[in-house]
Amino acid sequence: MKKNILITGGCGNVGGSLARRLVKNKDNNITIVDNLITGSKSKLPNMDLKNWSFFEKDCNDFHAMSEIMHKKKFDYVFHYAALVGVKRTLQSPIMVLEDIKGIENMLKLSYENNVKRFFYSSSSEVYGEPVEFPQKEDTTPLNSRLPYAIVKNVGEAFVKSYSKEFGLNFSIFRFFNTYGPLQSSDFVMAKFLDQAINGKDITIYGDGSQTRTFCYIDDNLDVVESIMNNDLVPNEVLNIGNNIEISMLDLAKKIINITKSNSKIIHLPSLEEGDMTRRQPDISKMKKILGRELVSIDNGINLLIEAQSW
Repeated sequence: MKKNILITGGCGNVGGSLARRLVKNKDNNITIVDNLITGSKSKLPNMDLKNWSFFEKDCNDFHAMSEIMHKKKFDYVFHYAALVGVKRTLQSPIMVLEDIKGIENMLKLSYENNVKRFFYSSSSEVYGEPVEFPQKEDTTPLNSRLPYAIVKNVGEAFVKSYSKEFGLNFSIFRFFNTYGPLQSSDFVMAKFLDQAINGKDITIYGDGSQTRTFCYIDDNLDVVESIMNNDLVPNEVLNIGNNIEISMLDLAKKIINITKSNSKIIHLPSLEEGDMTRRQPDISKMKKILGRELVSIDNGINLLIEAQSW
């Protein structure tokens, strides 16, 4: 059955990877929208494939998005467009807050155009400095303070409100650090690898004791594609990530070991804000959908090295 699918933010890491995955199915007709502020056309699918198109547009422009939405009549909308990156979002808080307009635009247009389901990319950042581990979708309090996290939280509220008032079906994905071949080098996994492979010092904020979990992109995509194709978790929130914690210091050491690098680890002053001490999601729902073991961090790093031309 043919599916018309819109991906906003489709020139980013996760959005671009999703577009490349979904175009492999010839029954999918993919439309990609990105304003290219943080995205790159290099992340678009193979030009030889004919079942996708790209528009350099901003979701905050209601008229531009309305034209696309009314013309294409989408079955599914993946709203992945957002200003991303801790330092970038701290430096541009007003631009981050403007993302709220884009969220509202896409929800309004999805409702008006009878979209079957609206998929919203939220973030682990909505948990803020968490009060329980693992972080559960339904019970862990949201403790966000930074503009990026607050916008994601507000976005979740908008999505749920459109569902309650207008019956718009949704799935909210709270993404935890997702890495893969399309990730930009200003994110920690890609940055550490780039520094190690090129013999540069690996720089860590603070003492490196802060932990994160890292989800290889294939785990993310397998879950998301299965949800869309099988109509799973309607009107639910889902953590998408890995639940194995690793400190930034141990990650740097692991990458040095795997790459056999001579890089030294250099400690920079701690960030004044935005660098949470721990992350660990409850991924019980995700694992049931995935139906297999997640990619280990060692395997993920090796896959990333193989995929990149460093």
